[in-house]
Amino acid sequence: MTATRSGTTDGSPLLGDLLPWSTAPLRLGRDWILAPDRPSLTARWDRLVAAGGAERERLFGPSRARTPHSAVAALPGGATGTGRFVRESGRCPAPRRVLHGPFDEQWLIPDHRLIDAARPELWRVADGRQLFAVEQGYVPQAGGPALLVSALLPDGRSPAGRPGRIRPLYRRPGGAEPNVTPGLLALLSARHGHEVTAEELLAWAVAAAVPSPEGCAVPLTADPAVWAAGTELGRRMTEVQLRGARGGERPRLPGGRRPYVRAAVPGRPETLSHDPQDEVLHLGTGRISPVPAGAWDFAVGGVRVLELWFERRTAPAGPGTLEAVRPAVWPQEWTSELLELITVLALLAELRPRQEELRGGPEIGREELRAAGILPVPAAARRPASVLDHHEEGPEGQFALI
Repeated sequence: MTATRSGTTDGSPLLGDLLPWSTAPLRLGRDWILAPDRPSLTARWDRLVAAGGAERERLFGPSRARTPHSAVAALPGGATGTGRFVRESGRCPAPRRVLHGPFDEQWLIPDHRLIDAARPELWRVADGRQLFAVEQGYVPQAGGPALLVSALLPDGRSPAGRPGRIRPLYRRPGGAEPNVTPGLLALLSARHGHEVTAEELLAWAVAAAVPSPEGCAVPLTADPAVWAAGTELGRRMTEVQLRGARGGERPRLPGGRRPYVRAAVPGRPETLSHDPQDEVLHLGTGRISPVPAGAWDFAVGGVRVLELWFERRTAPAGPGTLEAVRPAVWPQEWTSELLELITVLALLAELRPRQEELRGGPEIGREELRAAGILPVPAAARRPASVLDHHEEGPEGQFALI
């Protein structure tokens, strides 16, 4: 096999050949419905519903897909109103924890009337058993992971480049019906001498995926020993990214390498910098250490994760907008979240060299998958399953059954 421009090998399947059902990223349409803290969202909602007429319209931020007059069905699993927002006077729906781009856990108002493209099919299958594989947009010459995984509902946004895709691991709630191309798990089980599950396949993909202009490529090793090493590595990478979800342990660095606050973060830190020699992260006059270079330099799509995380919490907001309703001073929970994020990035940076050990060797390529009748992917496998066994509320309180 010959190398391609992306560093993959000709014949390696794409992630879409393995996990065929996917959606485009969510398109929120307005920034004020997402925030790093919950109180800001409820305060923004209260200000909006207290406004009337043209002021409510302006604060809402109309788009082609949503205005205060839009008639929209409720999001699956939610308890929000479906009357036109122009008449809304109630309390803010309970904000939902989501993954905003890579590694940034934030809060979202889960109201379909406020979201341009919410991808309801994802909300229907988002539960305690679900995992989401999130492809990162391809950026030439940019380092960083091609594939991330989340237990939280991800918005799928990439920090740079064109957006990738969101691929649930299961097509139905409760971890039912793996989103895997028919016949693939049986073939892998036969080649590697044990039953390969959907979660084992995802673990391999997390460890082995490489960026490609055509999409996220996943070379499938034909060597059982390499497969075992790759799936073990992928499980560890997944565990770190899930941060204790699904009953797992929260990520921790060994004693002596855990980051601590050495000087309190000021009420309004305006700058972020890193001293690689002393392994100190400076937030204004605040200091956190040790912060290894691997965590500081960790980038996705060519964008440093820590810098992007900080910018989203400190960038100025336009006066008179709902985005300007935010904490007056740096909340303590942000510092705690930052310490955990540093830990996640440091652990993943330490694991990265092991990914290189999976490269090369014999592969199960697209040609073999075609010969086995696994490719091309059946059209039905690329569509969401029909999962409704109950009514969902449509616009203006009507019921819809899809």
